[in-house]
Amino acid sequence: MHTPKVLTIGLLLLGISLLGGKLIQGSRGMAIGAVVFLPLWLIGASINMYIGVKRAGYTPAQELPMFLIVFLVPAIPALLTWWTLH
Repeated sequence: MHTPKVLTIGLLLLGISLLGGKLIQGSRGMAIGAVVFLPLWLIGASINMYIGVKRAGYTPAQELPMFLIVFLVPAIPALLTWWTLH
């Protein structure tokens, strides 16, 4: 149940980044918003992995596949948005 919540947060952060970019600079701003989102989400996904290892007791090897899912599900639409609009 934790992973869907984290994915929702990631997708909401992406939406906020894209909307903020669009409001500031239109389509070009959305591309910039997508690029800004990626390092922010990498940090967020890494914190989620750290919590999984330290608090939930998973090993890094067990947590790595979940990290990849949590990071890539929002990152792929961000990259596609950037690719389309830059």
